[in-house]
Amino acid sequence: MDLGLSGRWALVCAASKGLGRGCAEALVKEGAHVVITARGAEALEATAADLRRLNPAVHVVAVAGDIATVEGRTAALAACPQVDILINNAGGPPPGDFRDWDRAAWLAAIDANMLTPIELIKATVDAMAARGYGRVVNITSGAVKAPIDVLGLSNGARSGLTGFVAGLARQSSLAGRNVTLNNLLPGAFDTERLHKTLAAGGAKTGQSSEEFAAKRRAAIPAQRFGTAAEFGAICAMLCSAQAGYLTGQNILLDGGAYPGVY
Repeated sequence: MDLGLSGRWALVCAASKGLGRGCAEALVKEGAHVVITARGAEALEATAADLRRLNPAVHVVAVAGDIATVEGRTAALAACPQVDILINNAGGPPPGDFRDWDRAAWLAAIDANMLTPIELIKATVDAMAARGYGRVVNITSGAVKAPIDVLGLSNGARSGLTGFVAGLARQSSLAGRNVTLNNLLPGAFDTERLHKTLAAGGAKTGQSSEEFAAKRRAAIPAQRFGTAAEFGAICAMLCSAQAGYLTGQNILLDGGAYPGVY
């Protein structure tokens, strides 16, 4: 199926590795031009080179910087001729015990995982509406639906973003102009972030990270962790021309781990 993304411009945050990179790869394969951001310049440039080899017909622009800062957002937006697709993504706050988190830790989590996506949405959706096409995908976490105790900072900040998007996505000035906003909620995907979480969980329960990972994997009906490539494919589908009637939704990708109906 042709997703209708050829020639579109996408801004993909935290795209040098992990799920952000998976999304950038999927969009490039579909013919979209991409501006990718991340804090690590070396890893970002390596990813940009790989993306160019993946599809030499598209433009790939790498902008190193911290998307959680005004300067980082300004640079990323300036590098994108127009933002047809916005993939909000940021490294999650560290795991731990809420008793150890001070006000600064909470504000950093909220700034990176709630306020930064909102600022980027604010900067792009009205122009999307004026052009009659726009797709916003926020990479949040399966912990929004099934909180993980050691990820309290992430649980709180990402839940705030989820509530905000639920209201904004239903504004007729956006939905009525073919601008959709959806959230992708990853469960356990084989990324650096997961390995850190597994290590923290193992330490809390007196197990090695390998033992803890094996138990976590066994609890997933799919009996494995997800891959960045399959996550990216779902992201590309949400960005497609065919997905214009899908907005304000939380799409959970977790191999069947969440036991609820809703």
